[in-house]
Amino acid sequence: MLDVYEAVTSRRAVRGFTDRHVPREALERVLSAAAWAPSGSNIQPWHAYVLTGGPLAELKKRAGARVVAGDAWDEREYEMYPPTLKSPYHERRSAFGKERYSALGISREDWEARQRAAAANWDCFNAPTALFCYIDRDMGRPQWADVGMYLQTVMLLLRAEGLHSCPQMAWSVYRRTVAEVLSPPDGLILFCGMSIGFEDVTVDYVRTGRAPLDETVTFVEG
Repeated sequence: MLDVYEAVTSRRAVRGFTDRHVPREALERVLSAAAWAPSGSNIQPWHAYVLTGGPLAELKKRAGARVVAGDAWDEREYEMYPPTLKSPYHERRSAFGKERYSALGISREDWEARQRAAAANWDCFNAPTALFCYIDRDMGRPQWADVGMYLQTVMLLLRAEGLHSCPQMAWSVYRRTVAEVLSPPDGLILFCGMSIGFEDVTVDYVRTGRAPLDETVTFVEG
């Protein structure tokens, strides 16, 4: 089994999965352990739905139909990024986009090819399992941070099971389609989806880098 450091450094957003079945027992182990993720006053503000089989196939079918029809995205219920992304965040995001599409052989100017690549989100990159994470509408920023810690815990535990994942805020723009399949309570907001499965090692990828430590960490020592 992977140690913690191996789980952290081997976790990445995988965008190519095989159709190999993910055992229900593994998912239950992961989600039972992830419940121990930290949250302020232990309120555990996450609501997770796990889709496999027919329900996931139906969601992929409905989302795919929207793509083919050129259906407009659902209005976002939260901002994925600030309207003006300042430095150094703008540069990091741009570098990611360049690396991502270069690995696919897609130029910056080829908008149609970029759209086709993005559309793979709605097929969960062929993953046989997907998780959708909701949060109560009246929760504040600290509880959204709690949800992030929960999702990171889920992803690291998936690595311990030999599984990979891809967190996808992109599903927020197809939230109504997700709701058609899941029927969540009205008081919940869809934060993200997450594709889960075994990696298809034949799919090329570029491992995105990370900022050097001195850009993000300041040691204040005596």
